[in-house]
Amino acid sequence: MTALDGKTELQMLAFRSSRIRLLRSMTIVSETMQVLDFAGFMEPEFDAPIFCANCFTSANMNIVVLDLNPLHQLTGQRDYKEKYYKNLMTLYHKYAELLPWGGKLTGESIKFFSPLVIWTKFTSTQEKHRALFSAFLDYYEAWLEMTGHVVEEMDAAKVMANREAQHKYLTWRSEKDPGHGVLRRLIGETHAKDLLRNFLFNGVDELSTKTFLDYFPEYRTEEGSVNYQRSMVGKSFETRPWDARGEFIG
Repeated sequence: MTALDGKTELQMLAFRSSRIRLLRSMTIVSETMQVLDFAGFMEPEFDAPIFCANCFTSANMNIVVLDLNPLHQLTGQRDYKEKYYKNLMTLYHKYAELLPWGGKLTGESIKFFSPLVIWTKFTSTQEKHRALFSAFLDYYEAWLEMTGHVVEEMDAAKVMANREAQHKYLTWRSEKDPGHGVLRRLIGETHAKDLLRNFLFNGVDELSTKTFLDYFPEYRTEEGSVNYQRSMVGKSFETRPWDARGEFIG
């Protein structure tokens, strides 16, 4: 897809398999920026985390989020954390020094991240870019291993819980994604919304009929619409809110 400026190029790729519901990437390349938005979602019969890699590069700054986003809340489901994250903390520590915490992050976003998350900002150097590419490959390999070993869930209630958890994540991301403004500027509001709901966060209209306000009623205004300013209120995390063992310390 070519943007409205006639210069910026967007490329989208998507795949699926018997276990993976959606594996997709979007790249944006212009004279002033490069963007990668890469994600992997399992079928609801599997409770493996969501692979998430978001990288924004401009002439002076790189902004990165790399994580295995938990499908279920880690603080309330200890067994889920033990199952997927206990043996992977060394993966985070491998890159913690070169790719340190990127600064203020809202508490409302934190709940969708795991203790493995690499959230960082840096100016471009070859060392940093090599570390980032290596981290991407390591995290992606870890996720692919999960997809191959996770056991299919046969309990209908648990499959439904997985489906709703994935839908909640998709609903949050499609509503709050910070790249919406960039897409709107590049391809217009109609195409931007279509790309968000039908490609980047495919499943938001299929996995459930629940709305953003069903999951997050605290965002409801008196008129019944979504309060887009609320994310600016409440606790934010200037430093990493997990200890070295991956325990949430707030």
